[in-house]
Amino acid sequence: MAVHIRLARAGAKKSPFYRLVVTDHRSPRGGRFLENIGTFDPSSPSGLLTFDAARLEHWKKNGATPSDTVKHLIKAALKAAAAAPAADANKK
Repeated sequence: MAVHIRLARAGAKKSPFYRLVVTDHRSPRGGRFLENIGTFDPSSPSGLLTFDAARLEHWKKNGATPSDTVKHLIKAALKAAAAAPAADANKK
């Protein structure tokens, strides 16, 4: 069974909201999933991605492959998180 980490769409028409899910590659986009590990809200001002880093690493170690979009979003979220403490230190 090939396991992927990808986005599953939720939310209303023209108001998207996504869940970061671990799923079998054969499941449809909004269908059955193994675990929900985070959320992505593109309509928020910062395009906020929140996820459980421990569960993400667990699934990646067990062979789950993230989609290209998920790779990009995680990389951007980690970069923003690394920059945030530096910005807080400069304010003090």
